[in-house]
Amino acid sequence: MNPTDLLNALHVAERLKDTLRHSFTPGGRPESVAEHTFRIALMAYWMRDEFPDADMDKVIRMCLIHDLGECFTGDIPTFDKTTQDEAVEEHLLYTWVDSLPAPYNSDMRALYDEMIARETTEARIYKALDGLEAVIQHNEADLSTWAPHEYDLNMHYADDKCAFSPYLTELREIIRAETIKKIEEGK
Repeated sequence: MNPTDLLNALHVAERLKDTLRHSFTPGGRPESVAEHTFRIALMAYWMRDEFPDADMDKVIRMCLIHDLGECFTGDIPTFDKTTQDEAVEEHLLYTWVDSLPAPYNSDMRALYDEMIARETTEARIYKALDGLEAVIQHNEADLSTWAPHEYDLNMHYADDKCAFSPYLTELREIIRAETIKKIEEGK
């Protein structure tokens, strides 16, 4: 990518630093999309040995780009996001991706298509990590930041996304135990 195109793309991606998520940090401030993205990419990096048959570099790339659409729409929590919201985000994202120079435009488009289809091991890993990180972040935040429906959500969110992997299923159970402990200690 030439330096001008790189800088322009970085300016768009920088928006994720100020795009806030529904989750809070332990210090009580809203988490940014960039922080969430960083941690799921780090999770993928640290899990490389757990998935020797998967292309974990591809998973890391998926993690890095997965929420770039929120540069244009902001973050809409999964429990509030409608199919119309998803269509608008996808349209704005793909318009931007298509404007990037080759080969990044076609590479990213292929990754997004694979992520949406969730048929490959890599796409399934990325999606599980995306869900698990949200639950971990909620566990790290003060209970006063949780909405009433999030108690149940934190107990079950991402279960279906982890079911394909014994390792991710075990991790989900450990995270669930943290959720239970947090709720019990908060009573």
